[in-house]
Amino acid sequence: MRKLLALFILFFLLSGNITRAQKGDSLVIRKIFTEAITDTAAYHNLRYLCTQIGGRLCGSPQAEKAVLWSKATLVAMGLDSVWLQEVRVRHWERGKTEELAVSQGTSPAIRLHACALGGSVGTGKAGLKAKVVEVKDFDELKTIGRKNIEGKIVFFNHPPDPVHYNTFEAYGALSRYRVFGADNAAYYGAIGVIVRSATLSHDDFPHTGIMHYADTVPKIPAMAVSANDADKLDRLLKSKSGSDVLMKLSCIENPEAVSYNVIGEIRGAVSPEKIIAFGGHLDSWDTGQGAHDDGAGVVQSMEVLRIFRALNMKPACTIRAVLFMDEEMSQRGAKKYGEYARAQEEAFKNSRVAVDSMAGEVKPQLAGSHHVAAIEADRGGFTPSGFSIDASDGQISKIQGWKDLLLPYGLYSLVKGGSGVDIRELKSLGTALLALVPDSQRYFDCHHSANDMFGNVNMRELQLGSFAMAAMVYLIDINGL
Repeated sequence: MRKLLALFILFFLLSGNITRAQKGDSLVIRKIFTEAITDTAAYHNLRYLCTQIGGRLCGSPQAEKAVLWSKATLVAMGLDSVWLQEVRVRHWERGKTEELAVSQGTSPAIRLHACALGGSVGTGKAGLKAKVVEVKDFDELKTIGRKNIEGKIVFFNHPPDPVHYNTFEAYGALSRYRVFGADNAAYYGAIGVIVRSATLSHDDFPHTGIMHYADTVPKIPAMAVSANDADKLDRLLKSKSGSDVLMKLSCIENPEAVSYNVIGEIRGAVSPEKIIAFGGHLDSWDTGQGAHDDGAGVVQSMEVLRIFRALNMKPACTIRAVLFMDEEMSQRGAKKYGEYARAQEEAFKNSRVAVDSMAGEVKPQLAGSHHVAAIEADRGGFTPSGFSIDASDGQISKIQGWKDLLLPYGLYSLVKGGSGVDIRELKSLGTALLALVPDSQRYFDCHHSANDMFGNVNMRELQLGSFAMAAMVYLIDINGL
């Protein structure tokens, strides 16, 4: 009976401690929210990045300006450390000529809204003029076969499936034709490829994005056509026979260039060797201003550091913003940071073994570092609903235990799932990976298009994302994983 009573008292005391800790966390989170929602620094930073620098394709002068600007902005915050991490990147240029036109007999050619896919080869000044074969998917392409495709232009017209609530699921089904369409068409002898834009919106904006070439087939020019004009091209091809399409592209692949990841941090007061990283990608496509993809994630990551500074919050662990370069083309910035993190992890493990072996002696400071958690913001600056978590079941359960602290601010979703391409290199280190998850319904209206403009970002929604990231960083720092 006395043992049972003792256990009850212990449970009561522990419950009281947990309640007091949560109340303390709640007060801090409220301060973080107030700072994030009342200060407009993130919005003004995004305005500068978008309107004064613009689209930032890796290797371009705009990307270089973005590196210098973001470094200077982080330095001005008075952080403990700001540095550049060199990375070599592709330097593909779109060129000035992007034409896609349909002609039928003696009627005037009909110009369509289209753009080159990222990494496409050019057509030469004369362009390519050929008949078009329209297909829905790779299976239909295979069924039609080389006999009916060779010497022609393939048009992948795969409409989006609107039944997915999470629009990223619909996007995934569409984007494979953008990424692998040219290779598949070239295998059957096609001389060019057109793909329906990977978007659920019906507009006149062609949506670009990376595509890949295999070494086993010829490299053929590739273009995206807007959703509206994909429907128009479909109607034209079905209404009359003898339709020809003219493609003209002047894009080129330049020699590789030197660029940088931009990194800024506040060093931990208790465990500086433990890193909580968060970031977005500094590069963007060149057709728009890169506002939602991923200027929003960049300024939100910078804002986490500003909020900690403004509230005079000294984290126990080192908190680090990483602004990645080259997410859109080859993810070399992510790979470079991953190499660095693995080297630091190895040094950390070796030094920990050395320290643990020195029983009864003064322990030296640990070398290297260990990434406890990493958060990626690369899904637009819309209203956040929570986080997707790629971690152990125990870590996920612990994060879900903070739901009551986050729910008053609309962060209701803390679920097992994916994270992001720039932080996935850290998974092998045992790092808990999270992705900020905003509402996705409008994201693909802007994604990879000329519609991705600063004016399409709502300040309050952007600030809510900054708050969500800062609050999660605080909770991981104070409670551990």
